[in-house]
Amino acid sequence: MYKNFNEGMIEVITGPMFSGKSEELLKRLRILEYAKLKPLVVKPQFDSRFSREKIVSRSGVSHETFTIKNSKDIFDLLKKDSYKAVLIDEANFFDDGLVEVADELANRGYLVIVAGLDQNFMRKPFGPMASLMAIAERVTKLQAICTICQHAASTSFRKVSSKIEHLLGDEDEYEARCRKCHLKGEKAKQQNS
Repeated sequence: MYKNFNEGMIEVITGPMFSGKSEELLKRLRILEYAKLKPLVVKPQFDSRFSREKIVSRSGVSHETFTIKNSKDIFDLLKKDSYKAVLIDEANFFDDGLVEVADELANRGYLVIVAGLDQNFMRKPFGPMASLMAIAERVTKLQAICTICQHAASTSFRKVSSKIEHLLGDEDEYEARCRKCHLKGEKAKQQNS
């Protein structure tokens, strides 16, 4: 899976909410730990839905993490131990500086695995994710199941009325939808407002 990763590389795991991004990131983490390749695991301070100190998947799998405010804080954390990889969850909540940080880490020889939403609730590129996918050596785009038609879902539909881009939520606020059902839902919200 990570042949010659010592040369440094970036992998992005992306897709809509409920597609298993954190679960996939935690799977990569277990593989690295099994191979005795110590990973630094971080997530943004903003993400406090399930835990402040852990990455938690919807299936209940979790792992301790550092929560950071700024992506450049990763460089300070790397000084504390001999890490071989950097895993970043909920990368969409970081600013565009994460792109430069991930690129620099890969250039230094680190394996960088980033997970996050590729689109916001308006189906627009979310945070640094589009730029990270552009420079990544590997991109895994996951899909969920549309809650309306049960086809493959590639978007996160916001059920509540709010224009705030960074609105933390789960099943009460969001659902996975395919393009067609997402567009129908947005149209219905506009007609009801």
